[in-house]
Amino acid sequence: MIRFEDVSVTYDGAAEPTVRGVDFEVPEGELVLLAGPSGVGKSTVLGAVGGLVPHFTGGTLSGRVTVAGRDTRTHKPRELADVVGTVGQDPLSHFVTDTVEDELAYGMESLGLAPDVMRRRVEETLDLLGLSGLRSRPIATLSGGQQQRVAIGSVLTPHPQVLVLDEPTSALDPAAAEEVLAVLQRLVHDLGTTVLMAEHRLERVIQYADQVVLLPAPGEAPLLGAPAEVMAVSPVYPPVVDLGRLAGWSPLPLTIRDARRRASGLRERLAGREIPDRTPPASAVLPAPPAPRPAASRWRRRAKHPEPAPAPYAAEVRSLSVRRDRVQALHHVDLTVSPGETVALMGRNGAGKSTLLSALVGLVEPSAGSVRAGDAVPHRTAPRDLVRRVGLVPQEPRDLLYADTVAAECAAADRDADATPGTCRALLTELLPGVTDDMHPRDLSEGQRLTLALSVVLTARPPLLLLDEPTRGLDYAAKARLAGILRGLAAEGHAIVLATHDVELAAELAHRVVLLAEGEVIADGPAADVVVASPSYAPQVAKVLAPRKWLTVAQVREALA
Repeated sequence: MIRFEDVSVTYDGAAEPTVRGVDFEVPEGELVLLAGPSGVGKSTVLGAVGGLVPHFTGGTLSGRVTVAGRDTRTHKPRELADVVGTVGQDPLSHFVTDTVEDELAYGMESLGLAPDVMRRRVEETLDLLGLSGLRSRPIATLSGGQQQRVAIGSVLTPHPQVLVLDEPTSALDPAAAEEVLAVLQRLVHDLGTTVLMAEHRLERVIQYADQVVLLPAPGEAPLLGAPAEVMAVSPVYPPVVDLGRLAGWSPLPLTIRDARRRASGLRERLAGREIPDRTPPASAVLPAPPAPRPAASRWRRRAKHPEPAPAPYAAEVRSLSVRRDRVQALHHVDLTVSPGETVALMGRNGAGKSTLLSALVGLVEPSAGSVRAGDAVPHRTAPRDLVRRVGLVPQEPRDLLYADTVAAECAAADRDADATPGTCRALLTELLPGVTDDMHPRDLSEGQRLTLALSVVLTARPPLLLLDEPTRGLDYAAKARLAGILRGLAAEGHAIVLATHDVELAAELAHRVVLLAEGEVIADGPAADVVVASPSYAPQVAKVLAPRKWLTVAQVREALA
């Protein structure tokens, strides 16, 4: 169904091809997973299937890509629209209408389908993706995860032969991700749809894949094979595979069920071992202020903005209610975060996580209750002053990026934070090596853009750091580097609040987990207690080694050592 024949893609102005020597075939009616580290060209490979590369992106494509016998060099995207449905990493760039129902119907209208067919397919898709309650909602009012489901639904309604999906579950909560993957599996098994997807959260999708295509590194040939065989040599792999490697299991397990069947010996070895403590320090050192500018500028700033006395909490929310349009987004929320503490906000899409972060950074005003970030009331504090107290990395990193190059973006961040020149660039290099100064932020992958935005925010070293889905688009190595930096910031006294669907990140970092549902706090406690008690939010290691509360492979490795 999809055939790559020695394909290389070089974008305009690039010294080297983004992908080189890609040669593999995706049979009809299979779900094939495209895996590999961030920045190896997965999105480029996916874009070539629908003709977006090079007809829309520009650049030069050598070799040949055919889909259902059509050569993408001679067929533009509109000439492949009846065969290929594509959903990119950014659902907002995908939408052309205002409401959910209109968006689901738009692709079929473009293909000239009959109204009765369109109506039936819209209803089927609303039910398949759990969107029936949102059919009349403006897309702009939906959460990121809800928008992701609408984007997927809009390409399902025309019933394409091939689905191309780039990070389809990255913005979804665990339950919603399972629903989407179950729908994809049904399309593959029952209707013979061919699915090619890239996904960094391999723990969610590896068990559904018929085959895996591994893009190891720029310039290396891709590897195509059975999931267990590819995971044995892959530089990226989910926690259950990591646990299997540590325990020496062969073949490697891909599912919790497979791992539990082999885990009795490992449980016995761990029976007398103590689980490493995850309690935050009782007292934390407040972070050093950003490096000053020259003396005259510094003294003028001090005269206008004297240093405030430290507040007991880095964040304090009391009986907070927020109404957005006609939706009660938050209802009587209480939350305190101490210096040095890392808190994970979790819950279904639309539960109010992003709204709570927006209130803490002053983007929304409470309709009732109070919010404080240290000594500041966020929605009443000037942005220039607030940036040194609280920083937010949003779901859409492009909202923070406006310069033409990475170097200019980092230089602006240094100036805004009064930091030593080079501070932002050093952070970016530590988080994501290989990004050059002259690259344009729009040419970066989704994960690379998010890492750049995080570096921009961290440059000011705010005592309170807020991150909304910070691992979206990051591979396991980049996520590990991010976790190391955040852990170091917490040790220095920074308070960190993560809104995330990534249960593995919460298990790795969080001292506390706060579960939200329908705008209310339904659980608040130590990470091990909250996530292990939840079938949806328990990490893979906890499920394999239950009933003891092991959370990560790193804990197991440390105990065995």
